[in-house]
Amino acid sequence: MDIPPLAGKVAVLSLGALPLSYALNHVSALSYPLGVVWMGALILGLLFLAIYSLSRSDIYYDPLYAVFAVFSFTSVVDLLIALQEDGYMGGFMAFYTKEGEPYLRTAHGVFICYWDGIVHYLLYLAMAGAIRKRKRYRNLGLYWLGSFVMSILVFLPGNILGKYNSEIRPSFFLTIPYLLVPCWAGLRVFNQTQAPSCCTPNMVEEEQRKGLLQRPVDLALITYLIFAAFFTLFRGLVVLDCPMDACFVYIYQYEPYLRDPVAYPKVQMLVNMFYVLPFYGLAIYALIFPGCSWLPDWTLVFAGAIGQAQFSHMGASMHLRTPFTYRVPEDAWASFFVCNLLYALGPHLLAYRCLWSPAFFLRPLPGPPAHHEKQH
Repeated sequence: MDIPPLAGKVAVLSLGALPLSYALNHVSALSYPLGVVWMGALILGLLFLAIYSLSRSDIYYDPLYAVFAVFSFTSVVDLLIALQEDGYMGGFMAFYTKEGEPYLRTAHGVFICYWDGIVHYLLYLAMAGAIRKRKRYRNLGLYWLGSFVMSILVFLPGNILGKYNSEIRPSFFLTIPYLLVPCWAGLRVFNQTQAPSCCTPNMVEEEQRKGLLQRPVDLALITYLIFAAFFTLFRGLVVLDCPMDACFVYIYQYEPYLRDPVAYPKVQMLVNMFYVLPFYGLAIYALIFPGCSWLPDWTLVFAGAIGQAQFSHMGASMHLRTPFTYRVPEDAWASFFVCNLLYALGPHLLAYRCLWSPAFFLRPLPGPPAHHEKQH
């Protein structure tokens, strides 16, 4: 997969969030929730107009260029929020976490801001750079889509169901575009043409003729997926207060963060159980039976989703913003990190396998007509 060049123009525009957020932090009108909402909407509108006037041809070529440019700006804002909440800087976004979205001050909120400010930011620059160079960015777009959707699926319900539901402010409605954009962007990314395959019909036929024992990498991935599926189901049962002794021991001795009343970990485990678990079953099927051409795309989506989920979950489980009683006990650190790190890396290895050698997943291609010599 070719990595496109980063978009310099978008990067420069996004860094405007630094002086702007510092200036807004000292505006007295933003000490009220409604002031934060109107100012946020005004800034996003002016930002879109600036991007449209500077990059009209790129937006006409692909409207997602404007989306990535605007979101790169908000990614810098999120990184400022995370750095400020962890005490690395001050005087930038205190007004927003106080009057706009106070739940961003939770451990989970801090880590989704880190992910958005680093991983999503680089993805936005890379995808915007690809659009400027008229190159493909389908694989990057699918990874971003999964990561973005997973973040929203956990963060928004967690805000409503958790202990911060009484602190939802009008700025919460600024997240509505975050619900609509992934639907539209996802359709556009999926509809992009795939990169031409270098696999010949003979290569596809030869690869799909191999049994599972002749494909040790696939066998190892299936083994991993089986264990990951059981782990996903188990943690889902844990947050549903399953009365089994194993669930009781796990939630108190290994991951007490699952009991945190902020609700993000509980929502995360339920999302995993209802969405990730079925995908694991389908992925096992696709690794056994050839011709499942949908798997490479969806592995990228779920790799992004699980990467974002595990980064936020692992970080919040150890963060000082999480009450001490809900943090991972010191004697469980090793098992906690090994299990959760493997859970995060597995889908990425599966996605790499699908991109590295896609012949097994391609539909059988018609080969060249056979030429028979006449026998006299």
